[in-house]
Amino acid sequence: MPRDLQYLLDKTDISDLLIDYGTAIDSRDFAALDRIFTADAVIDYRATGGPRCTLEEARRFLAEALPQFPRSQHMMGNISIRLQGATATARTLCHNPMVMRKPDGGEEVVYFGIWYADELLRTGDGWRIRSRSLEFCYSDNYQRSL
Repeated sequence: MPRDLQYLLDKTDISDLLIDYGTAIDSRDFAALDRIFTADAVIDYRATGGPRCTLEEARRFLAEALPQFPRSQHMMGNISIRLQGATATARTLCHNPMVMRKPDGGEEVVYFGIWYADELLRTGDGWRIRSRSLEFCYSDNYQRSL
């Protein structure tokens, strides 16, 4: 695999994009998802109890599901990117502590470990995710079954 300047720029741009997703979710900036996904993206949240859906459906799902988690941190790591010209695949570890509202009004921290498996496309506006699947790894202090 060549290690030219474009290769390094593409890998950096994709890594930034993957981190931008976590930042958008943690800040509840769902409009930012337009800069992360292609308009026809397919996003599969089924591994954590959500739908397999379009970008617009994902925005609605996140807006409905995340209020029970008022604060979160999507910490991305072990980002593995495979470039193939104007397309790429990536697999990214995400350690995700989330503050969850309890029925009594209190809060507790729950932890999720997931992998994001992505297919990406270089567009005229830069790299975008065109397919994302979540792979469940673990949870801690979370009572619902996934």
